[in-house]
Order: sequence, then C-alpha cells, then structure tokens
Amino acid sequence: MYAERDKWASHFKPLKNKDFILVGGIFGSPFYYLTRLLHKLLRNIIPLAYGYDKVSWLLYRKGLAIKADLYIGHNLAALPVIVKLAKKNNSKCGFDAEDFHRNEVTDDTFKTEFIKAKALEDEFIEQIDYLTGASPLICEAYELLYPKFKAIVINNVFTNKQLITPKEKNYNFDKELKLFWFSQTIGKNRGLENAIEAIGKLKKTHITLTLLGSVNEAIRADFLNLANQFGLEQNQLNFIPPIVPDKISELANKFDIGLALEPGFCLNNHLALSNKIFTYFTSGLAIIMTETSAQKQFLLTYPNIGQSYPIGNVDKLASIIDYYDKNRESLWDAKISAFSLAKNEMNWETESVKFLEIINNVIKDA
Repeated sequence: MYAERDKWASHFKPLKNKDFILVGGIFGSPFYYLTRLLHKLLRNIIPLAYGYDKVSWLLYRKGLAIKADLYIGHNLAALPVIVKLAKKNNSKCGFDAEDFHRNEVTDDTFKTEFIKAKALEDEFIEQIDYLTGASPLICEAYELLYPKFKAIVINNVFTNKQLITPKEKNYNFDKELKLFWFSQTIGKNRGLENAIEAIGKLKKTHITLTLLGSVNEAIRADFLNLANQFGLEQNQLNFIPPIVPDKISELANKFDIGLALEPGFCLNNHLALSNKIFTYFTSGLAIIMTETSAQKQFLLTYPNIGQSYPIGNVDKLASIIDYYDKNRESLWDAKISAFSLAKNEMNWETESVKFLEIINNVIKDA
C-alpha cells in the first residue's frame, strides 16, 4: 500500500500492478484534497497513530481487508498501522527504518516533528517482531534506544539486472567531464550551491553539471543566476525533468561522476546513506560525496569508488573534480570499482538473502 506525496509523480501513470494499492487518491484529485482537509481538521483530535499522516487512517482501513502472516512498514506513518493490523490478525510485523525518524526533520527536541516521531517510535517499535535499517549508523542508533533489537542493515540496492557497464575509457584531458546529481526535487541547501561554485573556481568549460528532478521556475532561475555569478558558461549547468525511477540508471550511465552532497543538516542526515550512492554504483559512476558520518564510514570501507570532502569545503570539492579531470585513468578505475562493488556485493541478489532469512525466522516462530 502506498500514497502519492509529490506533484511531479502525478504526471506518471498510476501503478497498475495489483500488488500495489494506492490510498489517499491521485495527487490533485478531489479525494486527495479531501484527505488533506480532514487531516488538518482532525490531526490534533484523533490518536496520533491515525493522525500522524494524512493517510495513516486510510492505510489502516485498507489494511483491514488484507490478512497477512507478516506486515512490514517502511515509513513512520506505517509503523502504528502494521502493529495494529498484526495484533488484529494475530500475525507478525516488522519495520524497515529508512531514516532515523525522530531526527529526520530537526534535532530540536522541542519541535513538534521530533516530539510526534519520538512518541510513535517509543510506543510502537517495542511491539514489532524485527527491525531493519538502511545504514549501519541508523541501526546502531535504534539499537541504543531499543536494546532488545539487533537491527540488521538492508541496503537500498538494485538487482544486477539493472547493472550498466561504465562508458568507455576517456583519457582526453579536454574532453567533457560530466557530473550528475538527482533527487525527487531540486532545491536549495542540498550541496548544489557548493558544486556550482567549485566548478566555477576551475574555470574549465568542458566540466558540466546536470541535475535531474522536479524544479520550480524560481529555484531554477536562482541556480542559473548562481552559475552565472561563479562564471559558468550557459551549457555547464543543465536540468532534466523527472523520469520514471527504472530509467535513472540508464540516464546516469551517460555521465562520469555522481554527486552525493548531503549537507548534514540534522542527525538523520549524518546517519543515513544517500540512496544516490547505490544508483551511481549500478550506473558505473565514480562518486564524490560529502563527509557525513555515514558516507565517511562507507568510503573508508570502500575507498576505491571515489573521494569525499568535508561538508561545505568548496576548495576541496574543486580539487577532487580537478583531479579526476586531469587523471582520467584514475576516474576510470573509480568507475570500474563502483561497478564491481554493485556487481559482486552491493546488489539485491545479496541483500535479499539477508532479508529472506529474517522473514523466514519470523514466520517460523509464528
């Protein structure tokens, strides 16, 4: 079961697969806006378990018709739902923590976002049957809070069927060096300003940056003005509108370096591994990443896939880009290393073995 959250996603056809059930209506539909209105009116009246998100109660209502041996939640709105459904049906439930949710938005413990997320976690995580997380540091953080669990890392990786071999070797110094970044939404304070400034410092017009994602005209204009301010040519900063997720790796393969520029604005941003990294592996790209706690640890474990720089250090970022521009063989080695990591270790064929072992053990104990 899922709900639409972003406007850009409404441009794509709804999932037709019967295994995917949409709740809350298509973005922009009357029912979608009705659920938003009801949420605003009732969120401070009804129990938090049903009012945390506009679709919380809808997830539970729809889930009542689905009897399962195991219910799995993938975001905080789903956590109380899976616990309640499991109890009602005398089943099991598990939670996959993609983020460290209480610190996902803010580290201010007096903020409503923190208080509500903490309340849900404290009430319901103790009632689940297993816990997985999307990074080692997320798992460690939850284990400190809930010592009864041994949280297991399940990386957000892709199947080997989506692997794309890196583009051919490119040792020509003056040939275009193409940087790539993507997200659902292109916005400020996500490290992009640093990347644009770094490229400007190098004064090399064959180095380009392409951004994939939904962007409004005001943000687009601000980034173009920033690029102009730092001396980039018109062709050095490019925008691509959202595409279906299955096509991102194919697009990314046309570039040389993937950027994971997490700014570390909150604890969760330090603990989480950027999902971009795994897409870059699959696409055969070298990776430049900020030194958040999780990404720094990851690069220490896999040092051949790229390089990192301290958050906000534009000079260091520029020097890394310049290094790969001048050392195309090192760039190729990093691309091959990233691709090999995806092929041999960081793939769903490997992660699914861990995941299915967890599932089998939980079901066996039912």
